[in-house]
Order: sequence, then structure tokens, then C-alpha cells
Amino acid sequence: MTIQILFSAKPPRWSQYEGPLTHALTQAGITDFNLACEIAPDEVDYIVMAPNGPVQDFTPFTRCKAVLNLWAGVEGIIDNPTLTQPLARMVDHGLTRGMVEWVTAHVLRHHLGIDAHIQGQDGVWRKEIPPLAQERAVTILGMGELGAACAETLAYLGFDVTGWSRSPKDLDGVRCLHGEDGLAAALGTAQILVLLLPKTSETENLLDAQRLAQLPKGAVVINPGRGPLIDDDALLSALESGHIGHATLDVFRVEPLPSEHPYWAHPSVTVTPHIASETRDDTASQVIAENVRRSEAGEPLLHKVDPKLGY
Repeated sequence: MTIQILFSAKPPRWSQYEGPLTHALTQAGITDFNLACEIAPDEVDYIVMAPNGPVQDFTPFTRCKAVLNLWAGVEGIIDNPTLTQPLARMVDHGLTRGMVEWVTAHVLRHHLGIDAHIQGQDGVWRKEIPPLAQERAVTILGMGELGAACAETLAYLGFDVTGWSRSPKDLDGVRCLHGEDGLAAALGTAQILVLLLPKTSETENLLDAQRLAQLPKGAVVINPGRGPLIDDDALLSALESGHIGHATLDVFRVEPLPSEHPYWAHPSVTVTPHIASETRDDTASQVIAENVRRSEAGEPLLHKVDPKLGY
């Protein structure tokens, strides 16, 4: 029987994904399939979707075996009351490598004090030698696929890396902490803090005034994870007082970030337009094809979301 795969996303995504998905499904040994943007709901076997796409009500999809998300984050879909089908989030090699490169670049930027030289072309010879990586404490909040990959790379470069997660983790070369006590310890040493947690009810405003105060004076905050992880007013206050030395922010509560937002003009804030990493159509298509193959073979889905945890 032909496997019916519905692609549900904004129109530009279809032209981007049609070829790579078709190729990946064929390479995975799935030859009898129909991949289309319009299929009768009661005939659909799989939905490949972006949460901002046309499918918002999953009730009619009575035959659907799994919903395969194109995004790493699932906050835009996990609370949908009509979603009863298994949901898999996107963990994509291309997305992971892109995040590792972005995080590593900005950690090194702040570690080496590169801004002072880029902005200091005024004839003043500022010979300030940066410490070695082993003397710089970096904490990563969130030790999932992205956080662990970033932690491993930074540890390889010699940084003193601490990782914090909700549940215990074990990673070579990284001090792994968990729980509320572990969070306080992880923040207390973080000269550079990287946020890579998912957005859940427990992580929203995780970095509030109290936790910002636990960071060492002059600490740098780097957020390529989710905008709502940070209490924006608390961060601005900590920047104004000088307790936080700089914030490099790639994600925000409202995107695009409104032009009047104080982050844009703040001298101690770097805004990047949600470019830390992006799902790549070729590598993401391979993940989707593998999950279709697994489902058809009766094997467990990769990266299946636990509705109770929200990721």
C-alpha cells in the first residue's frame, strides 16, 4: 500500500523540501509513497510539518501514525489539544553543527575580548593578554543534543565546561550538574553562560533577577536557545548595574525583535536575528525519512517527544 505523507508548512518550504525529502525517502528504501501538500486527512499516514503551517487540527487525521516536526522546538505544537498522534522533534546534524559553530564563535569572541580590538581602532596600543581557555569557566544550561555537542567542542578547546540539565547526565570532560542545587552551582562559576534549554513552563524566565545575581560579576550571557528563558527586564537591569558584562542574544519573545526594543541600542547587548542555527533541508530530510522507515518497520521513532516533559 502506498504510504501517504502530507507536507504541511508555508509554501516556500515545499519547494525547499520536495526534492531532498523525495531523495531521502528513496535512499531509505521507501519507494511506494506519495509526498504531497494536499491529501485527504483520513488517508494520511504521516504529517511532516512546521508548527506555523496549515495543519492546526489533528482530529481528522485518524490514520496518521506520527507527526514529524521540521523544527527542533516543539512549544508551538505540544500543547495542541487535538494532537494525539506520536510527535517527533527535529534533531538534525546540520542544525547541531551550525549551533556548535555559532556558540563556539561567540564564546571565543568574549573569551578573547575581540570586540575591544575591532572597536578600538583609535591608535591606542591595548596589549591585554587574554587567559587560556582552561582558565575560563563556561556553563551551558541544557544538555540535550545541542548543549552536549557544544559542551564537547568547548571542552576539546580546553575550556572549563560545566553543563546543567534537569536530570543527571554524564559527558567526558564536562562537569555535569542537575537539579536546583546544581543550577546554583553551575551559575556561580559561569564567566560565560550559554542557554540551550527548551521552552517549557519550568524554564520560562529561568534566568530572572535572582539567578542573574548568582552569576559572577562581569559574566557574559549568550542565548541561542529560546527567548522566554530570560526575564528581559531583569537582564537589562543587570546590564545597567554592570553585574552582567555583556549579552549576546539570538532569540527573543517577539521575532523579529521590534525596532524600538532597548536591546538594539544597548551598548552591552549584541542582537543577532535568530541565525545561530537552522534546520538544513538535506540533513533534516534524512531524519524524517529514517523515522518513516522506522515506523513502517515497527521500530521506535527517533527523538520522540514526551508530552509530560514538553520535549
